[in-house]
Amino acid sequence: MARLLVVEDQKSLLLSLQKGLEEEGHTVLTAIGGSEAYLIAKREPLDAIILDLMLPEGDGLSTMQRLRDEGFVKPILIVTARDTLEDRVVGLDSGADDYLVKPFAFAELLARLRALLRRNFTANDTVLRHDNLEFDLLARVVKRGGEELELTRRQLELLEYLLRHKNEIVSREALARDVWKAATATWTNVIEVQMNQLRKRVERPGWTPIIHTVRGEGYLLGDAP
Repeated sequence: MARLLVVEDQKSLLLSLQKGLEEEGHTVLTAIGGSEAYLIAKREPLDAIILDLMLPEGDGLSTMQRLRDEGFVKPILIVTARDTLEDRVVGLDSGADDYLVKPFAFAELLARLRALLRRNFTANDTVLRHDNLEFDLLARVVKRGGEELELTRRQLELLEYLLRHKNEIVSREALARDVWKAATATWTNVIEVQMNQLRKRVERPGWTPIIHTVRGEGYLLGDAP
């Protein structure tokens, strides 16, 4: 399931969307203002954003444009009461992938979200790569330099998560929540142990290090920060 950011300043609607999306199996982060949404999108690995336009502390349109200008490529679904043709054109031209006018049926939002997530998932995503490492998601086989590596189920889950967020800093909070489905305070030591064990499996002497610890922030799989 996807990791989503829902940005909405109407608290009742925000809580309703969060509850409904979580019941569908998604991980949901929330924000009520543009500035808060921007910071979350820069800090957290996301699969899509559901974004209202009329927000405090930075409107949705300028927040979206700023993220796009800085390289955010994941789908953005605008959800707003602005219903004129001009509003729709401006929203889509500014970087939105879809535009849904309030009030709307939750089933329609889910359908549009599924379409955006499918569109963002290409056939190449069945094999995740970095450097000379390949992870075949269908066969659940990891190879580096053509050599098959033996990984536990948890190590496979952890590596897949890091590869899906390649070159992004992933916090321990995100790993605890999305991989372990647990509270960070309980699992911090477990995460560190598993990360060290994963490194030993995928980073042998003579191989380029690909998993990096970013002090005070988390981990990054990719080019050295």
